[in-house]
Amino acid sequence: MKRICMVMSLWIFSLLLVACGNTADTKTEEAKVFLGEPGDTLVVGLDDTFVPMGFRDSEGNLVGLDVDLATEVAERLELKIEFQPIDWAMKETELNSGNIDVIWNGYSITEERKEKVNFSIPYIGGGQIFVVLADSPIETWDDLKGKTVAAQQSSSTVDLLASHESGIMDTFANGEVIQYPSYNDVFNDLDSKRSEAIAVSEIYARYTMKQKDLGKYRILDKSFAEEETAVGVRKTDTNFLEKLNTTLTDMEKDGTLGEIKNKWITE
Repeated sequence: MKRICMVMSLWIFSLLLVACGNTADTKTEEAKVFLGEPGDTLVVGLDDTFVPMGFRDSEGNLVGLDVDLATEVAERLELKIEFQPIDWAMKETELNSGNIDVIWNGYSITEERKEKVNFSIPYIGGGQIFVVLADSPIETWDDLKGKTVAAQQSSSTVDLLASHESGIMDTFANGEVIQYPSYNDVFNDLDSKRSEAIAVSEIYARYTMKQKDLGKYRILDKSFAEEETAVGVRKTDTNFLEKLNTTLTDMEKDGTLGEIKNKWITE
């Protein structure tokens, strides 16, 4: 009889553990939903080397177009805001695990990314371009054949190169693009002549070239892709996405969005 009671007790205890486990799982799932209610803290994930969207100034402060834009949106929605630098290669994982609430840092819309996140309405467009040193013999896309070309790891740049209808990436040295963690690393690779050309976001490239030495670089004649930039949101955060889109639309109508873009984008 005692043995039966002991077995029953163990069975009941196991059920309690399962119930507690389910409760914990539910709480974990609930934590992944950001409603954007007044007073909530919006955690923004970004690559803090991506000029002019989000980067560190000479004093180490986070500044940039997306930093200003996110701050303005947070203020209008009465949210607190926290910027969280992340490994850009892990951005969707960081978002869907709940470590951040949005990916907001020159995040381009691609079909592959649409499978992992929901996008806000686009707020800026731009191209993808090839940059070489001013004295490079490379003049056209055809001249890239057999050359070493670098780009940022896990960027839309790499995705667009890989899917380009011309098959241009297959013509590069070893049929590949060399990948680095940040666009800053990519430019440094070109400066040191380890790479003969780089593929980069035009917005980033023009800003960086001006800051470094505009006469040191040259852009090949045309972009290899056009894209739109938006905010990446978890697929569970439909309520917040609606608020975000409404706010971005309002900012475009009242001119605030244009003012922020004009402050940071270099023609």
